Amino acid sequence: MLLSVLATMAIVTQDQAALRAGPRESAAQQAVLWQGDALEVRGQRLDYLQVWDHRRERAGYVRASQVRTTALKPAEADGLLSVLRFLRDTPGAEALGLGYAAAYLQAVPAERLDAEPFDAIGVLADRLARRAALKPGQTSSTAVSAHLEVANHYGVRIAGTERDGALQPCYDGEAFRRVLALPSSPEQRARAALGLTRHDCVDSALSPVQRLPLDQWRAQVLDQVNAAAFAQLPEPMKNKLRLRRAGVWASLAFQHARRDDAAPAAAAAQRALAELAGVDKTELSDEDQRDYADAAIRVGASRWAAEPAPVAAASGLAVRAEPGQPGETCVALIDARTPAKPLARRCSYGLVWTASARANASASALALAVQPLDGWRELWVFRRQKNEWLVDVLPPAAQGPELGYVEFAGWVPGGERLLLARESRIEGRFKRSFEVMRLESLQPEKSASTPELLVLFGRWQDAAWKRQTVSLR
Repeated sequence: MLLSVLATMAIVTQDQAALRAGPRESAAQQAVLWQGDALEVRGQRLDYLQVWDHRRERAGYVRASQVRTTALKPAEADGLLSVLRFLRDTPGAEALGLGYAAAYLQAVPAERLDAEPFDAIGVLADRLARRAALKPGQTSSTAVSAHLEVANHYGVRIAGTERDGALQPCYDGEAFRRVLALPSSPEQRARAALGLTRHDCVDSALSPVQRLPLDQWRAQVLDQVNAAAFAQLPEPMKNKLRLRRAGVWASLAFQHARRDDAAPAAAAAQRALAELAGVDKTELSDEDQRDYADAAIRVGASRWAAEPAPVAAASGLAVRAEPGQPGETCVALIDARTPAKPLARRCSYGLVWTASARANASASALALAVQPLDGWRELWVFRRQKNEWLVDVLPPAAQGPELGYVEFAGWVPGGERLLLARESRIEGRFKRSFEVMRLESLQPEKSASTPELLVLFGRWQDAAWKRQTVSLR
């Protein structure tokens, strides 16, 4: 953090404080100051301080009641740290907290410096970035923009990351990296790991070549909270780490699978499932419930990486993956008795989970999971109508792609109905549903929030699906 060595420093404590040309209310306003702004004190007139604003390179006067002064001496370090501890957990006071953090780093002797101020800087910067991401109306855009400028003055970098066609403000994590590099407490290390591995701060425009090493790095960062440190954490913090690890390992499973690295993909998927299963649901807050649903969708989308490919049947419907254009996979629907003559064929640049293929008893339909994106899995339905085979794609939701999966849950005898489970997150809203779908029209006949409310689910849900799915968590 960059701060000039000042004889006496004044930290602005109120938003929209006026920097005036003279020590009176009627004097012309030179600039508008915001909480966290640092000023050099050069004198005092009446109830005003004469100051120099290094950020704006402008002199003026500010009311003494709107600032707090410090001489940046070692004797004042403990007092500055006490205020910083309070501001670290005060929503809306991020810029002011960064100002106090800068003052503390100037005042504290080098031999006393530890990870605590960097932990506070990281927490404040990350929370400020989240405030900047809120929609208009949820926060004051003018105040947030001004606080971002204050943070930038101190060397705290918050930049927009490309995410689903929009800019997502994210902290670059420099303070969190310092926490991990210094001796730190388990909670400090956990907060740093979580701050550095946010899913919404991953650039969606990254190529597969760039994404795999990033996800591997995120997994390594999360594992820096080792077993000994993890055991000392309170249960809510353990849950946060498990949920983040589950999401990261699910992404790794997808990245390895698209490179055709079956063993690493299976290991990553198993790790993701284990982390999700380890969550103590009784210790989840309202915010954590959203993170739990988010992690479950990510794990559910990639869970087929943990399943071995089935042994080819001697008869009935099956699928065969074949290379298409560069980077493309083509799926041929075949009758196992006459594999040389495909019944239908469709190509995709997504990841085809051949282990998921499930045909009905009458050999008139087959369901197949295809994952075009990390965290988004679709269902292909091959169905016979008269003498023609059709291939339809069922997405997790009508909007998107954002986050979601739809999966086969069972065939209803008679060959007319299919059981489905869907889960998605669209524009921040989570939805989970179970459906009975007519094969003829591919329209839901009945749907419910839980399978217990659907009679056909109770009778005909697939046993393997019930054992493997995360939708019944």
